[in-house]
Amino acid sequence: MHGDTHLAVMAQVSVFLSAEEACIMINKYIACVERLSRLCGVLAVACLIFAMVVVCQMILTRYVFRGATIWQTEAVVFSATAAIFIGAPYVLLRKGHVGVDVVMHYASSRNQRRLELIGSLLGLLFCVIMAIATGLHWYEAYDRGWTTPSVAAVPLWWPLSPMLIGFVLLSLQYLANLLRIYKQDEVRP
Repeated sequence: MHGDTHLAVMAQVSVFLSAEEACIMINKYIACVERLSRLCGVLAVACLIFAMVVVCQMILTRYVFRGATIWQTEAVVFSATAAIFIGAPYVLLRKGHVGVDVVMHYASSRNQRRLELIGSLLGLLFCVIMAIATGLHWYEAYDRGWTTPSVAAVPLWWPLSPMLIGFVLLSLQYLANLLRIYKQDEVRP
């Protein structure tokens, strides 16, 4: 009975697609975004491993060989920052963000769904606003040729790119979560 109601709602929403086609498209979107989020998790781990290797190399260069380190500090900071933003969609997919479990524990299943809906809507709104703001900042840095004030003079749009990509992908993951809530599927950790 619930499935029939869901298909009827989908038929009203969809003008050009049948209800079943709309459900298939939503499921494909969710699956695609989840694969992207998992890939982001792998890339975040790779960024952290890179940062760790560079820190070890920097320690050896500076304290063992008494050499100068020019690019290492920025590489570590930028790759660790990239890991945070690129890894955020994976963390959201796994429900790893900070939450107040006590409230969810005592709320009814209907109120839990409402809270998930409100949280996902607010998260999506925040991420879309941040993606737009970051995109504007990225464009300014790219267009005006901004660089870091270090000797390496790294173009500033390089370290801003993971931030922009992370907010866009996080927005897509929030949208996938909203679609799951709409379909009344559990948002899987």
